[in-house]
Amino acid sequence: MEFKDNKPIYMQIASRICDEILTQTYKVDERIPSVREYAANLEVNTNTVVRSFDYLQTNGIIYNKRGMGFYVAEEASKIIMDIRKTAFVNDVLPEVFAEMKILGISIDEVVQLWNK
Repeated sequence: MEFKDNKPIYMQIASRICDEILTQTYKVDERIPSVREYAANLEVNTNTVVRSFDYLQTNGIIYNKRGMGFYVAEEASKIIMDIRKTAFVNDVLPEVFAEMKILGISIDEVVQLWNK
């Protein structure tokens, strides 16, 4: 995995795990790799992966079975989609609309381009 500078590494790892859940690499109630396995695979500090797992657990995406590891929560896909939609609407769209305004691009032009 290649990390970018614009986002904390633990969030990039959490995002990758979310992608893996959405693509069914990890299914509901299925165990995901342990913190140590994930850290070794990505060649990062285990504390970084712990932060990722904490974030995912806090948001209800994964849950811990004591002594057995972390598992994908039943509503994980829905929660991930809700979080990503909110981020898209709050973070990405305002930037896109601002750039469209500067460039004089109308919504109709965007729709036409999208439909091609």
